[in-house]
Amino acid sequence: MNIFIATTDEEIAACYPVMRELRPHLTATAFVPCIRQLMAVGYQLVALVDHDEIVAVAGFRIGENLAWGRFLYVDDLVTRAERRSNGYGAILLNWLKDFAAKAHCHQLHLDSGTWRKDAHRFYEREGMQLSSFHFTCDIHP
Repeated sequence: MNIFIATTDEEIAACYPVMRELRPHLTATAFVPCIRQLMAVGYQLVALVDHDEIVAVAGFRIGENLAWGRFLYVDDLVTRAERRSNGYGAILLNWLKDFAAKAHCHQLHLDSGTWRKDAHRFYEREGMQLSSFHFTCDIHP
């Protein structure tokens, strides 16, 4: 197994088939430019490879605010559907925790859709706790 941060266009593009499972609205042609735009404001894309296949990816960023101090925020975390329950998500989440510690973060945060019950069980099993509700509203300029 190998974990790497995608930095080249080829590495980013190779993450698309996995990311598409979590973000089906993304297209292959828009993926690399979108990731590049996010990278300009601190986003990083990490991939877990097993037997020459990317099986899990995560997008994350480091931030600071008054509520949490310095934190690592996981925007995206997904394992290929047919490869789930093999420990890949846990390996990648532990990598993110280690990365956060090395970056002097005090916490790791992520949001998960209310309907994603399997994901919630996974996060709780991995030592995370439900700590808040996240509210949204659409803005129409």
